[in-house]
Amino acid sequence: MRVAQIAVLAAGIGLAGFGVYTAQSYIAQTEEAMAAVRAQNTQRPALETVEILVAERPLRYGEPIRAEDVRKIIWPAASVPAGAFMELERLIPDPARPRIALRAMEAKEPLLAVKVSEPGQPAGIAAQLSPGMRAFTMRVDAGSGISGNLRPSDLVDVYWTGRASADDGDVTRLIVSGLRTIALDDIADQDRNITGMPRTVTIEAPPEVVATLAQGQATGRLSLSVVGLDDSTDLATFQIDRRRLLGIEARRVEAVERCTIRTRRGGEVVEVEIPCTN
Repeated sequence: MRVAQIAVLAAGIGLAGFGVYTAQSYIAQTEEAMAAVRAQNTQRPALETVEILVAERPLRYGEPIRAEDVRKIIWPAASVPAGAFMELERLIPDPARPRIALRAMEAKEPLLAVKVSEPGQPAGIAAQLSPGMRAFTMRVDAGSGISGNLRPSDLVDVYWTGRASADDGDVTRLIVSGLRTIALDDIADQDRNITGMPRTVTIEAPPEVVATLAQGQATGRLSLSVVGLDDSTDLATFQIDRRRLLGIEARRVEAVERCTIRTRRGGEVVEVEIPCTN
C-alpha cells in the first residue's frame, strides 16, 4: 500500500514539473515574439496623420451644414482626398451663411469641396457648375434619343439633325461629345430617383459650345446619346446623310458634248448631229 502511494506521489510530481516546464517554454516563446514585434515597429517609420472633417450624421441633398453636423477624425496624410476640409473655420466661415450639401453623404464620409456649395449659396444649378462653364437647357422628348434612366452627372453626346441648305436633304452631325448633365427638369439632386421622360435636360458646357447648341436648337433638332461610365473615347465630328445611311454612292454624270446643224428639208427644219471638230 505504501509503495502505491509513493508511486502516485512521484507521478504527480513529475506531471507538475512537466507542466511548469511547458508553461515556462510558452512564456519564453511569447516574450521572444513580442520583442521581435516591438523591434520591427521601432524600425518601421511612424505613419504620418492629419485631421480632416467628416459628416457626423447622414446628410441629405440641399441640407445646410452646421458645426454640429461634422467632426474631426484622424486620416493618413498620404491619402487625404482632394478638396477635403481640415479646419472648421474654412468649412463654415460664417454660421449665418452655411454651405449646402450638393450630394447625399453618409456618416463618417469626408466632406469635400465638390460635395458642398460655396458659403451662403443655395443648392441649385449654379452651384453645380465648374469654373468657366455655363448651363444650357435643351428641350427633349421621346424622340431625343434618351430613356427615362438619365441622371444628373451622366455624360452625353449631342447630335444635330437638320437641313444644311435648301438643295440638300436632312443630315445628322455629331456637334459635341462628352458633356456633363447637371439637372433634369431643374432637379440637380444626383441621388433622387427621376421617373418618366424629362421635358428638359440642363448640361454644362463652355460658352462657345453653348452658342453652338443654341444655334443647333434654333435651326434643327438636337438628340442626346448617353456615354458609358468608363468610356473616355475622343470622338471626331462626323456627318451622316440619306445617301450614306442607305449606302448609295453618288455618281458623277459627265456631260456629253453634241454638235448639230440645222438643215431644211422641204418645208421642215431638221437638226442633224455631226462630229464635233473642236
